[in-house]
Amino acid sequence: MLFALAQINPIVGDLEGNARLVVERSREAASLGADLVVFPELCVTGYPPLDLLENHAFVDDVERTISRIAADVPSRLGVIIGAPVRNPARVGKRLQNVAIVLEDGRETARVVKALLPTYDIFDEYRYFEPGTHRDVVSFRGLRLGLHVCEDMWNNEEQAPYHLYEANPIDELAALGIDVFVNLSASPFAVGKHVLRNRVLSEICTEHGIPFLLVNQVGANTEVLFDGDSRAHAADGTLVACAPSFEEALVLVDVHPAADGGPTTVAAVPAADPSAQARTAVPRDDLADLHDALVMGIRDYVNKTGAFRKTLVGLSGGIDSAVTAALAVAALGPDRVVGVTMPSRFSSSGSVDDSLALARSLGIGFHEIPIGPAVDAFEGMLQPLFAGTPFGVAEENLQARARGVTLMAVSNKFDYLLLTTGNKSELSVGYATLYGDMSGGLAVIADVFKTDVYRLAEHINARHGRSVIPRSTIEKPPSAELRPDQKDTDSLPPYDVLDDILRRYVERQEDLEAIVSETGHDEAFVARILRLVDLSEYKRRQAAPGLRVSSKAFGIGRRLPIVMRRTRNGRPS
Repeated sequence: MLFALAQINPIVGDLEGNARLVVERSREAASLGADLVVFPELCVTGYPPLDLLENHAFVDDVERTISRIAADVPSRLGVIIGAPVRNPARVGKRLQNVAIVLEDGRETARVVKALLPTYDIFDEYRYFEPGTHRDVVSFRGLRLGLHVCEDMWNNEEQAPYHLYEANPIDELAALGIDVFVNLSASPFAVGKHVLRNRVLSEICTEHGIPFLLVNQVGANTEVLFDGDSRAHAADGTLVACAPSFEEALVLVDVHPAADGGPTTVAAVPAADPSAQARTAVPRDDLADLHDALVMGIRDYVNKTGAFRKTLVGLSGGIDSAVTAALAVAALGPDRVVGVTMPSRFSSSGSVDDSLALARSLGIGFHEIPIGPAVDAFEGMLQPLFAGTPFGVAEENLQARARGVTLMAVSNKFDYLLLTTGNKSELSVGYATLYGDMSGGLAVIADVFKTDVYRLAEHINARHGRSVIPRSTIEKPPSAELRPDQKDTDSLPPYDVLDDILRRYVERQEDLEAIVSETGHDEAFVARILRLVDLSEYKRRQAAPGLRVSSKAFGIGRRLPIVMRRTRNGRPS
């Protein structure tokens, strides 16, 4: 039996467009001889639909869309889609997250998602009632262990802790299935494909049953999906995998053994040879990071449809250079505009590097000195500030003058302003509200400074030339808000800082563990952790940032602004 794994990029809420995608890919699968085509979790609505699910009219439209899909897909082709449907019970949440099997214009089976993630970016128990029992779905004599996303993630035998009591994978295997089939909307994080590969391989080897997974691809606001749809043989071997960060249709031949042995699965050569070649390329975390960010920018701009171009404030520094290069990779140079805004503290090299970058990328470029605006603000505030030393307030006037300038250009020409702050700076508050934090999308907000430098080198290597000037990469980082300023005046070297931040923000290690593992002075580490905690109010007002790690600021990390931490019995 020929299965088609349809890795598609839906738009949240676009029921008509998503239905069109499902029908088009179904017709393509049928033309290639497929018996069954499988789509991702909640493909009808796009993932995550969030509080759209609380709108009764929207749910009514979902039901009509499912009926329209059933009527429009080719007859005799089995189609499995993911959608929210109303809970038939009178008790519990009003909706369920389901996989629906369609054939000959009607629904023939339905499987309800059992494990509802409510952690990190997920909040499914807010909307859905879980399924409570497992059933085999029979399709033309083949026994499918059909389930939805999270239902496979409670199976790690070596895990020290399991989030759920139920294990749908074990329960389905016990029912005597021929093949696992999983509909997923599993977000990307650097290294996620390694984890996904390991978990599926373990499931297959534990139960001696092959596994097919179809994952959503694309970006919906800050949440990115890499696709990575795949088929594993009963012994855990990966036999087919879709290219990451793009739509794809992967064909897999599924054949039950006549002697009662394990079902075999085999990849069918892709109609597009280039797709086959892309699948065979070894995975690289840095390339994945680059491609994920590019996809995030592209989908944000194209799916919203609200912006003609993107706008980047170019400082001559590494962050704005990498952001601009990523935007060009996503949209092309004709849809990216750079603006440099020198002040009296800007070095000539910063302006020169900004111009060199713009010329190298082929983007539009403007120079708008902010001196007159800063002078006006200082003159206006002089009566109140008289007798006080030059400090952070005066420094931030420059950043805010730049923010006002960029937002004016954004408003005037319908450009999306991309903010350029990295995760290191956002962690410790080394960013100015209503200044360099102004904008609509924070491209590298989940990328630590040390990785920004790695990205710059990667971008240059991809192009085979220094698209990002060597002087930008090699000069000491500086906000240039006072004479001869360097980031290290206020912060430790970024390799030291980033190691501490990774442990605290992403791994949730406490002060004692960080001190023990790094050997740093306790007071030094405590000061950094204190900066992270105090800066929560800034991050709460930041633009949405593209999520590329297992723990990103924003919807995946929810901490109170007003709080007081104690460590070792002392306020911190």
